[in-house]
Amino acid sequence: MSYILMGSFAFVLFVIYDINSVTVNYRILHGCFFIGCFLLTAATAGLISSTITEEMWYTGRVIVFAPIAIIFMLLLVYTLFFAIPFEDTYIKSDVKPKTCSTGFYAMSRHPGVLWFTGFYFFLWLSLSGMLLLAAGILFSLLNLGYIVLQDRWIFMRVFPDYGEYKATTPFLIPNYRSLNRCVKTFR
Repeated sequence: MSYILMGSFAFVLFVIYDINSVTVNYRILHGCFFIGCFLLTAATAGLISSTITEEMWYTGRVIVFAPIAIIFMLLLVYTLFFAIPFEDTYIKSDVKPKTCSTGFYAMSRHPGVLWFTGFYFFLWLSLSGMLLLAAGILFSLLNLGYIVLQDRWIFMRVFPDYGEYKATTPFLIPNYRSLNRCVKTFR
């Protein structure tokens, strides 16, 4: 249960980071994002270690679903930390960033949520366990709430061109046009 609380608290830190970015902009609060990432990673590692048993390594579900979970995790890391300018996004507090409308960000405004939810779903399919399922559902719902806050309030204040981006790119679920734009940017 403490892993679920730890992971949930990470989202509180993410919200503090974002609200700080559009209000008082205290430099010390910029660390909230990275502390939140650490807490969520530690909570997930704890959930995994508490779920793993020796017998499960001999089941086909680990062989089939764990690699898919890892792919979703890699997509999440790429989308959050490499598909956008890292320093301008997470380090510098005086830069007015522009929206990214290429790659996965051409597909949807919040592609990380898709990868995040997919990661926890396939992690649960590979390892099972009710605590892991509960954490995956809760963390995914907290993440959804977090992106709603970002989409409706935070990003409108952070990105001067966010209104234009919203008009051309779906919120969460890609459509044919956005998938097509995404594929074209990776060619």
